[in-house]
Amino acid sequence: MTSSLDPEKLTAALENVQRAGIPGLFAEVRDGEWTWRGAAGVADLATGRPVTPDLRHRVGSVTKTFTAAAVFQQAERGHIDLDAPIGRYLPSLVPGERGRAITVRMLLNHTSGLAEYLPYAYPSLKAFPVIADTGPESLDEHRFTRFHATELIALGVSAPAVGTPGGTPGVYSNTNYLLLGELLAHVTGTTAEQCVTRNVIEPAGLKDTAFPTDPTVEGPHARLYEAWFGKLDPPRDYSVFDMSWVGPAAALVSTVADLNRFFALLTAGEIVAPSSLEQMRRTAPVVSQEGGTIEYGHGLHPTREPGRDTFWGHGGTVWGGGTLAMTRADGARQLAVAVNLQRWNRLDAAGRPQPHPIDEALAAFHRLALYG
Repeated sequence: MTSSLDPEKLTAALENVQRAGIPGLFAEVRDGEWTWRGAAGVADLATGRPVTPDLRHRVGSVTKTFTAAAVFQQAERGHIDLDAPIGRYLPSLVPGERGRAITVRMLLNHTSGLAEYLPYAYPSLKAFPVIADTGPESLDEHRFTRFHATELIALGVSAPAVGTPGGTPGVYSNTNYLLLGELLAHVTGTTAEQCVTRNVIEPAGLKDTAFPTDPTVEGPHARLYEAWFGKLDPPRDYSVFDMSWVGPAAALVSTVADLNRFFALLTAGEIVAPSSLEQMRRTAPVVSQEGGTIEYGHGLHPTREPGRDTFWGHGGTVWGGGTLAMTRADGARQLAVAVNLQRWNRLDAAGRPQPHPIDEALAAFHRLALYG
């Protein structure tokens, strides 16, 4: 069996990203039976400690795929009706007409119309992701704040709606996935984190994947450097942070190897049934946190280039860290990559992010890893 993986080219492309300005990044690419792992740069700017491919990392919204899979599992067992109104299950969290109009499925694919709670929980972010007037001050103020999901949900539910239930384009909102976490807790009698761990993470054999229990990352990991569009110069380390601000929406810690294993099993129908996977891949247009419109499924989104194969997976960011995990529809080709810098683009006079060499270098690595 042959592979289109070229270790030298993948290593060179990864090093190009580091030279473009990322302190450190690491990745795993799989092609059938072949696996390449690589790393470039440093995990700690102060000590020069190098990154390695086995480091643990905050994977951000890649968590949403795990949570969505847990919801589909409960639907398969008859505990959740995906087309039932969320008010049937959680009437106190989404009361009244909206609770009757918003279905579980609308939470999964971000067409609920519920606003993002983040700028209300972190006041300096204001209208984030409209970033011209945002500031990073709230990141320091809330580094050790312990939020409860219901208080964050209340902020999103009480904020002005960003659309009508079921309307498109939807708007990407962490409020949706915190509600799904509360739904899992309601139907299983455990926390969402326990449900995902017992029903998704442990059966998949993901030994380096877990929800954090305190503000630190357990095990070897890189520091996470946040630039906040040039407003933090030099970038600030936020690797110690209480992740209750996102919980089952974006708090997971994992490794690139575990992420590839998870998405391979998901694609093979070993985490949810094939019929559930087919539903997870049904997309609707959704406005992303970057402001563009993407196709988003139910905890998965596709990426493709014209004339090329489609890959499914998820990206994620936290303060200082970014992750992308993508798997070809047939499961044979995979990429998982993690970086330890975020929001490196400075803003122009109109508040728009300016192009940065990291953007093209990272895109070139993605293309090489996915398509050979």
